[in-house]
Amino acid sequence: MIGPSGAVRVMMATRPVDFRKGAEGLAALVRETMGADPFCGTVYVFRARRADRVKLVYFDGTGVCLFSKRLEDGKFQWPAIADGVVHLSAAELSALLEGLDWRRVHTARRVTAPAVAG
Repeated sequence: MIGPSGAVRVMMATRPVDFRKGAEGLAALVRETMGADPFCGTVYVFRARRADRVKLVYFDGTGVCLFSKRLEDGKFQWPAIADGVVHLSAAELSALLEGLDWRRVHTARRVTAPAVAG
């Protein structure tokens, strides 16, 4: 799958949404419930009541894109249902979309370069 990498911002809504909504409806939810700008390049992740479905909406500079995925077997790992937003890294988003537990993905530890060899 071709997906975001690097310093992409990802915000995941924790409450399930009506999955009949399209790109425009989800963009409106971003503005109304998340208090964010749906046209800033951030990837917004939404879940359905059924844990096997996910939708992403983002603006790529030329238009609003909608990505939808339904797992044939298993469920996506979701945070507890509550009001709010969870920020994910690109690696965590990739793990989520693969059906893996994204909470087990950790950021790389920062390593300082040695001043001298040895």
